[in-house]
Amino acid sequence: MIYRVCKSFEIESGHMLSKHPGRCRLPHGHSRRIDIVIASEKLDGNDMVCDFKALKLAVEDYLDQYDHALMVNGNDPFIETLPEQYRARLIVLDNEDPTTEVLARRIYEYVSAQIKAGGSYTDPSGNRFTLPTHLVLERLRVSETSTSWAEYGTR
Repeated sequence: MIYRVCKSFEIESGHMLSKHPGRCRLPHGHSRRIDIVIASEKLDGNDMVCDFKALKLAVEDYLDQYDHALMVNGNDPFIETLPEQYRARLIVLDNEDPTTEVLARRIYEYVSAQIKAGGSYTDPSGNRFTLPTHLVLERLRVSETSTSWAEYGTR
């Protein structure tokens, strides 16, 4: 039997899909929900798959780069028209459109690396939390709207 837990996060992010034939080609934003689904065949010494706080500490700084940011394809000429003050929150992807699928993959790869490294994190109170290396990141879901989402994962 498998235990599963999910930790969810919310960010506001924008993107432009340069390969899209319709309105999605234009700058627009989404209130995104990110669901990280972790699995384990066993519980830890605290009777948990892992502490939700460990997941939060492992990803909150990484996810912050996407919050109130605009993601664009590096081949999109629109980049050159952006005023300098907006470039601090600009994420430029190399030869791919910033679709929800791509965002899900990027976050999945980051979380997967944190688990593989057995990341250890300290909260503001000085408490230490770790992500055990035996955890399985089953999937990462990014909701684009209330009716649309993309997943990236192993199962």
